[in-house]
Amino acid sequence: MGVMRRRAFLHSGMLAAAGLSTSAFTGSAAPRVVVAGGGFAGACCALQLRRLNPTIQVTLVDPEARYVTCPMSNEVLAALRDLDSLTVSRAGLERAGVRYVHDHLASIDADKRTARLGRGAALRYDRLVLAPGIRLLYGTPEGYDAAAAQRMPHAWLAGSQTGLLASYLHAMPDGGTVAISVPAGLMRCPPGPYERASLVAYWLKQHKPRSKILVFDANNHFPRQDVFTDAWARLYPGMIEWIPPAQGGAVTRVDAEHGTLYNSGGAQRVDVANIIPPQAPGLLALNSGLASAHGWCPVRPQSFESELAANVHVIGDACIAGEMPKSASAARSQARRCAAAIAAAFEGRDPAAADLDSVCYSLLDPNTALAIHGHFTLTEGTLRQSPRAPEAAPDARYAAEAASWYADIRRDCFAA
Repeated sequence: MGVMRRRAFLHSGMLAAAGLSTSAFTGSAAPRVVVAGGGFAGACCALQLRRLNPTIQVTLVDPEARYVTCPMSNEVLAALRDLDSLTVSRAGLERAGVRYVHDHLASIDADKRTARLGRGAALRYDRLVLAPGIRLLYGTPEGYDAAAAQRMPHAWLAGSQTGLLASYLHAMPDGGTVAISVPAGLMRCPPGPYERASLVAYWLKQHKPRSKILVFDANNHFPRQDVFTDAWARLYPGMIEWIPPAQGGAVTRVDAEHGTLYNSGGAQRVDVANIIPPQAPGLLALNSGLASAHGWCPVRPQSFESELAANVHVIGDACIAGEMPKSASAARSQARRCAAAIAAAFEGRDPAAADLDSVCYSLLDPNTALAIHGHFTLTEGTLRQSPRAPEAAPDARYAAEAASWYADIRRDCFAA
């Protein structure tokens, strides 16, 4: 076997061992990576690629020149932050050498390694990273569509919806009823609805103390349920009522015009309704054939390369990553692993093995928070959560950690 063939053979073996396809290596040519989606996952992957190897040509495609983060957006509802404090631009990425394209990715041709933009131009790539986030499955509950969301905001994509929900809360009369509807199934930020209930209750206690919050839940349990419910009883006695499926927690229909929710028990008229619909990967993942029958995108967890398309990686909320939650911190961890695997492939080496982590902070009031940590190890081809000691009780330390974590992840993902 000749020297060049031997090197190619060894390189192919390393890529296969790392869970990467072998068709994208471009030799001495400057490698090209296109990243679609500029949230935590996509932005972090783009920056990390530039940090690992500045010769990689990285192009980030996203239709939004400014990104509003979902983490900390519940604080807007409690008037603890404003939306400007959650908004980042693409300037930090561009300073790091990432080329930003203000457009959306309309389609991909994985065989030709071509990504087509919404305006028609085509981008050639050696590797494509999709971080499309989630899309909301309107129609569930029945009657909940984009128009209904203007009367019953979901506020699950931070930005104008967050401001709209806050305005409705502020306009509600004292003694009014707020409903939060939580869907069944996989969703972004599983503890988020319960943090939302906590912070809305905090604001109502200060300004509209005779009001009530009904949490209609299509799930029988939720993360750190005992901690949340104990805190609600202590901090907001009689204000928050959690309604499980057996008691009508699954909202089946809404009448947005009349502010009415319907469940197995009949109709419930409320003053403010926050309807969080079921979720699925962003439409690009579906249209590109990267989603499987269960609706999400299967990946090889060593590299986050798609199981359904060579040289295409899917990271963040859209992918199925074993037991990892759909959260900003999980997206950052996945982005780092994905970038390391891609950089290693271009350099003809095996990426270093690394576990993944996540953490979710939930504020119970401005000065108290709980934390949910996760550490994930690749076991028999699946990312499984490692056993951990029980989480500590909520306290002020976690509230301070949450603020510090948020500043750090903004720097790490957006250079902001």
